[in-house]
Amino acid sequence: MLFNSLVFLIFATIFFAGWSVIERRPARLKQAFLVCASLIFYGWWSVSYIALILASGLIDYASALGMKRLPHRKRVFLACSLVGNLGLLGAFKYAHFLTQNLDLLLAHLGLSLGLEAALPATFDALPVGISFYTFQSMSYTIDVYRGRLQPTRNLLAFFAYLSLFPQLVAGPIVRAAQLLPEVLDPKPASSNQLDEGLRLIVYGLAKKIILADQLAPYVDAAFANGNTSGSASYWWFVAALFAAQIYGDFSGYTDIARGLGKWMGFDFGINFNHPYIATSLRDFWTRWHISLSSWFRDYVYIPLGGSRRGVAWGLGAMAATMLISGLWHGAAWTFVAWGALHAGFLAFERVTGLAQRIGPRFGRALTLAVVLIAWVMFRAQSIDQAGTIIGVMTGLVPSEPSSLAASTFSLIPIALIALFALRELAAVFGLGWHQLSPTAQRRWQPIALAAIACAAISLRGPAAQFIYFQF
Repeated sequence: MLFNSLVFLIFATIFFAGWSVIERRPARLKQAFLVCASLIFYGWWSVSYIALILASGLIDYASALGMKRLPHRKRVFLACSLVGNLGLLGAFKYAHFLTQNLDLLLAHLGLSLGLEAALPATFDALPVGISFYTFQSMSYTIDVYRGRLQPTRNLLAFFAYLSLFPQLVAGPIVRAAQLLPEVLDPKPASSNQLDEGLRLIVYGLAKKIILADQLAPYVDAAFANGNTSGSASYWWFVAALFAAQIYGDFSGYTDIARGLGKWMGFDFGINFNHPYIATSLRDFWTRWHISLSSWFRDYVYIPLGGSRRGVAWGLGAMAATMLISGLWHGAAWTFVAWGALHAGFLAFERVTGLAQRIGPRFGRALTLAVVLIAWVMFRAQSIDQAGTIIGVMTGLVPSEPSSLAASTFSLIPIALIALFALRELAAVFGLGWHQLSPTAQRRWQPIALAAIACAAISLRGPAAQFIYFQF
């Protein structure tokens, strides 16, 4: 059920009509309503997916209560949580990747076992959002284990937290310490939340429909069939198109999710903060997919020792974290290489103090160039395709003429990239919406939202699934 679909519009209309009736009723009724609606939303893709989220949630709900009842065995319960969640994630997301690579390794040794072909058909499709809700569920038990959160006995509230439909399938990943208290005692949405929610939903849909969906056909055509032809300027432009597409797609989803949450009276944290104006790659990761980067920081990097054990250990912990992050994004070597590229430049920044040496102006340009090169690895269909394209972009590989270049350099993507760039530059100089006075915001917001809605209708691109649904 896509946010930009008619069926979701019908679902949301029915949901909020019901929510308005019960929003001042007892908390248990609201929790039950949230769980039922969220499971219907998730089961729309496949009813069998419901069993997975219920299994993941029950494992963590029971493990957390076990830690409280038997604190001397809390490591055992934590292990049950991690093994259960990572086992489900690994089976459905990485089974084909692992068996395929084992088959290749065995083939080099002269053996042929056909491990991938022997996998059950159950593992052929990746359940939507499994990477997001397993991480959200695990953070609950880890925080209980660390003593930072008391487990809840309210099963309905726990599943309302875990399965809340706005952010269920593509984030943001919301910690239980933040959202669970709001779910245990849900309050009606304030007028400010309703206004902010409307603004976020309209802006999010515009990012998805106008920016991401308009750019998608050009990007898809450029990378189709392992294509590597084109000049350096062509591929830099394609990389910029994809950078704008994935930002519009993912931050658009986040905006819609946050807006829907506000209409329910819940506040999800900001997940994107103008990432393409970052002055260093480290700064980029404080702005891009903030809920995931902070999750990896708190539950992977710091437990590995972080920078507490010296520079060399810190670099190793950072590299491991980024490689795991790359693999989290997808079961392919291109994603691992994407994580490795980020790890390598982050290490270079840390060792050389590059950001302080070159200043913010050159820092922004260099960071954006590194991010664009890494996005090629992220989007490419194979390591070979990505390597050749990056070679062309950097002048290490001679370019070939491309018949796609003329069609890609059209007015629409250039105009959208220009508008996107102007918005980011406005953020650099503090010329955003929030700089307007409250009176000016109230005066102009209806006009601005109406104009954006009209643009979304008239300038919409071909409807496409959100990119991060595949993760």
